[in-house]
Amino acid sequence: MSEELRPKKVVDSKTVMTEMVMPNDANPMGNLMGGNLLRWMDIASGICAGKHCEKHVVTASVDHVSFQKPIRVGDVITIEVTTTRSFRTSVEIFVEVFAADIKGQNPRRCNHAYYTFVALDEENGKPVPVPQVIPLTEIEQQRFDSAPRRREVRLLLSGRMKPEEAVEIKTLFDGFTLKT
Repeated sequence: MSEELRPKKVVDSKTVMTEMVMPNDANPMGNLMGGNLLRWMDIASGICAGKHCEKHVVTASVDHVSFQKPIRVGDVITIEVTTTRSFRTSVEIFVEVFAADIKGQNPRRCNHAYYTFVALDEENGKPVPVPQVIPLTEIEQQRFDSAPRRREVRLLLSGRMKPEEAVEIKTLFDGFTLKT
């Protein structure tokens, strides 16, 4: 009773979410609170991952997030989300946040991050295999190719991989010597 996992193009699960920043979303300075933005990013990323995996998914990790530009009350944000690569039971998701005023003026890229989700079996909640990602554009291929290094960093930082096992990261430093 095993399902065949059909590889999927990045565009097959692309997700775009739009929100308007209201006063209850903001801090006393009138800027969107980071926690609210992270919540919206997580929701949009979860939708993208669920579409790709065709399963329920849970957030496994979020890579470094920095709030590069403020987002003000009344701004409209657009969160664009795509898959980058899948591994055995997980899928890496790239999230970008853009903001503009209600008239579409002052457009800017405000944030980006990588999320990782694990697909779960609906009956017992255990991780299940996920479809592979098919990159078609140059940027999709770049994100696909660099995903194993990001994955190793996540695993190293979480203590789930020993440094000597990080072969992708080691290749970055092959032939590199420090001069003292």
